[in-house]
Amino acid sequence: MPGALLHSLKHYKVLHERIIIVHAAVEEVPIVPESRRLEVRKLGKGFFAIEVHHGFFETPNIPRLLEGARAFGLAVDITTTTFFIGRETLVPSEHSALGRWASRIYLQLAASALSPARFYRLPPNRVVEFGTQIAI
Repeated sequence: MPGALLHSLKHYKVLHERIIIVHAAVEEVPIVPESRRLEVRKLGKGFFAIEVHHGFFETPNIPRLLEGARAFGLAVDITTTTFFIGRETLVPSEHSALGRWASRIYLQLAASALSPARFYRLPPNRVVEFGTQIAI
């Protein structure tokens, strides 16, 4: 179960009528052909699994790709969809296995990375983030 779904269930104590679990996979090619970008599976009882494939030169646009799910029998209205995403925040631990300097550099690099919502081009007013802190 994805962490964001688990946190959502714990927090709201409800399960939505339709849940789409999206997994974005980076392929070892620069660009993935349009015909191989999207896989949709109906899991039953309102659950769907979508696998999005993109190349290492591409930045995926999840809302645009989800519109392509209609061809698989799954209509997604982006204007009414809420995106629940998990977000890990790295924090320094007292005794890091990386060492003090390497840990500081890694934490700085991680802090400067784009958020998943911005990287996947999710509409800012449609995103709910559930966060976890990880000590390194």
